[in-house]
Amino acid sequence: MKLTVVGGGSTYTPELVDGFARLRSLLPLTELCLVDPDASRLSLVSGVSRRMFARAGYDVTVTTTSDVAAGVADASVVLLQLRIGGQAARHSDETFPHACGCLGQETTGPGGLAKALRTVPVVLSVADLVRRHAAPDAWIVDFTNPVGIVTRALLDDGHRAVGLCNVAIGFQRRFAAMLDVAPSAVQLDHVGLNHLTWERGAFVDGVDRLPSLLASHRSELAEEVELDPAVLDLLGCVPSYYLRYYYAHDEVLAEQLAGGPSRAQAVMEVEAELLAQYADPSVDTKPEALSRRGGAFYSEAAVDLLASLTADRGDVQVVNVRNDGVLPFLPDDHVIEVPAVVGAAGVQPLPAAPLASPAAGLVAHVADYERLALEAALHGGRARVERALLAHPLVGQHARAARLTDLLLDANRDHLAWVR
Repeated sequence: MKLTVVGGGSTYTPELVDGFARLRSLLPLTELCLVDPDASRLSLVSGVSRRMFARAGYDVTVTTTSDVAAGVADASVVLLQLRIGGQAARHSDETFPHACGCLGQETTGPGGLAKALRTVPVVLSVADLVRRHAAPDAWIVDFTNPVGIVTRALLDDGHRAVGLCNVAIGFQRRFAAMLDVAPSAVQLDHVGLNHLTWERGAFVDGVDRLPSLLASHRSELAEEVELDPAVLDLLGCVPSYYLRYYYAHDEVLAEQLAGGPSRAQAVMEVEAELLAQYADPSVDTKPEALSRRGGAFYSEAAVDLLASLTADRGDVQVVNVRNDGVLPFLPDDHVIEVPAVVGAAGVQPLPAAPLASPAAGLVAHVADYERLALEAALHGGRARVERALLAHPLVGQHARAARLTDLLLDANRDHLAWVR
């Protein structure tokens, strides 16, 4: 099977290769094609990838190209891990909102909107090439943020696509370790939108063990998600660490304004270290520094999803998928992040218990913003951008939304053709 990674020059890619090699019985590959416009990165990443496969004794041909059409030709699966504008654009996303008293983050708030505006048109262009050149019924797996918005753009355009995030598998692994069971034994009641989710249950043999985990590991879980333990008590569940941007907004903003490097700047340092190691011909395993890059358990989540899509395992995984009535207060075509049955024929979300307040209100609010954000990404226009910002719960004031629109558009002129 040929698998193509668009954005294959990413320093994340060896994480994927490590998973492909370790879990080869789940996903038999013959070719891994890495597509990227950066020839230098492609050379370094493909080199270490070949050495990793060779060390594992896994006969996979690693090919590279900057031509997306050639790269996706005859592929059974295309995985998207793009960052339009690179870490420099991410640094902008994490800093320009500060001028208006808003936190900066690459997927949440004004920075997340900037990323969506840059990303959606490019992803749809890539997906059109997949439709024309990949194998019949090829799957597109989107790991490109903001995953919910990007996945909905793909689905609305008729592509065979599913979104993937590593938040759920991270919680599954943490809960399994606390319970001293295999990760596969833990089934999550995970619900919400991408980067706006809650763990409402952790079932082992049909018994919900989350209440006992909250009782015995309350402080540890609160520390994991960087929230006061009282928040977990109040909610009776475990919010993802992205909820910190809502539940502790002022605290996070104060930390950001206190100085120090942005996350983008920290990642750039890690990436420089990683690329230097990838250039070393003796390196044939995943470097330890990759753990500081982020994306924990990315490879396991990706391999599990790809295996189920291609081998028709029909198991349950947490993915980003059309709502189709699961959360009745949202439109059917909105993309949510929930457990779903995954097989070759498609991805079917499981029914979910009603989402209670205050989570339901926040999901509805952010979903409204996401719909406006997608309209702005698809059609452009200053007014659409400003409406999306006005709708966001972390903005919500006209003067602030108008100023943020100016800052966002000015920072992204090189990436948005309609602004120039």
